[in-house]
Amino acid sequence: MEKRLDQYQLNRRSFLKMSGLLGLGVASSGIIPAAAEAIKFDRNRYKVSKTKLGIGTFVALTLLHSSKDQAEQALDLAFAEVSRLENVLNRFDQTTALSYLNQEGKLKRLPPDLEQVIFASLQYHKLTNGAFDITVAPIVDYFQEKYKHGQKLMPTDQEIQKLLALVGARKIDLSGGSISFARPGMGITLDGIAKGFIVDRVAEVLAKNKIENFLINAGGEIRTMGKADKNKPWRIAIQDPFKNKKYPDQIELNNGALATSGSYEVYFDREKMFHHIVNPRTGLSPHQSISVSVVAETTMQADALSTSVFVMEPGPGINFINTLPQCAALVMTPQGRILKSKAWKSATV
Repeated sequence: MEKRLDQYQLNRRSFLKMSGLLGLGVASSGIIPAAAEAIKFDRNRYKVSKTKLGIGTFVALTLLHSSKDQAEQALDLAFAEVSRLENVLNRFDQTTALSYLNQEGKLKRLPPDLEQVIFASLQYHKLTNGAFDITVAPIVDYFQEKYKHGQKLMPTDQEIQKLLALVGARKIDLSGGSISFARPGMGITLDGIAKGFIVDRVAEVLAKNKIENFLINAGGEIRTMGKADKNKPWRIAIQDPFKNKKYPDQIELNNGALATSGSYEVYFDREKMFHHIVNPRTGLSPHQSISVSVVAETTMQADALSTSVFVMEPGPGINFINTLPQCAALVMTPQGRILKSKAWKSATV
C-alpha cells in the first residue's frame, strides 16, 4: 500500500517531494528549522510555520493567526498528536499494538485510534470493490525483502499465488473491539490511510485551539482550513512525476484535503516493476498510472481513494470518482496523459 511509515530518510528528494505549494508555500532549500518560524504577515496576523520529521516523511504546518504565542502553542500540540498517533499506527515499531497484531494474528481490546482506522479501511475496501485492501502487507514485505540486495529474479507465479492466499480484507474479523485474521501469516499495512487519518487529527487539534487558517502538508497529504495570502484560498501545485520542474496542474482549497499516490518515488527493484502500491487481485504493482491526486472532504478519504484509483486503471478510476460526492481526481499516466474527473477544478492563472 501507499506511503511507507518506516522511511525516515532525511534527504533532499524527500523534502522536495512536499514542496509543491504556491503562495505561502514550503521552502525547498532542504533546511529544516528546529523551532517554529514566525513572521509578521500583515497588520493583524502572524505567519507561523514549522517542519518536523514524522510518520515517515516531513510534516509541515503553516498557521496564520493574530497571536504568535497562541499559534506556536498550537503547533506544539499538533506535533505531539503526530507523535502519539505514530506510536499507535506504525507497524514497524515492535512495541505497537499493530505490530503485535501482525505477529500474533489477533488482538483483544484494540486501541480506539487503531480500531477506527482499521474499520475505515474495511469500509473503503467495500466502497472500492476490493481495490483498497490493507492485507497486502505480506506482498509488500516480500517485494522489499526480495529486492533489498539488488536481485533481478522475477517472482514466480507459485510465489505470488502463495502470497495472494494471505490477502483479502474479508479474512479479517473485527468486532467488539477485538480483531483476528483467518489465516496464519496474514498482516495488515495502514500505509495507504494512516497518514491521512493523522493529518485529519492534527487539523482537529488546530481547530480546537482556535486556529482558523492553516495548511498541513505531510509528504503530499494536505489539509487546509480558511484563507491564505491576501484572504484567498490556499493554492496547491500538483507534483510533477517526471521531474521536469513544471506543475501538471494547480488547485485552490479553502476547507478541504488533497492526497497524491505515485509510483515514481519508491521502487523495490532496479527494473522498476515492483513498487509500494499493490493490486490485491494480482499481487503485482499496477503501472497504468504514475500519479493519482484526489480531492476530498477529509485527508483520510483522499488518502485511501488515491491509492484505490491507482490500483484501478485510469479510465475506471476516474469513472469511480465521478460517482462520489465532494470528490475529484487527476490521474497521470506514464505516457504523460492527464485525465480529470468531472468535479476537478483547476486554479485559474
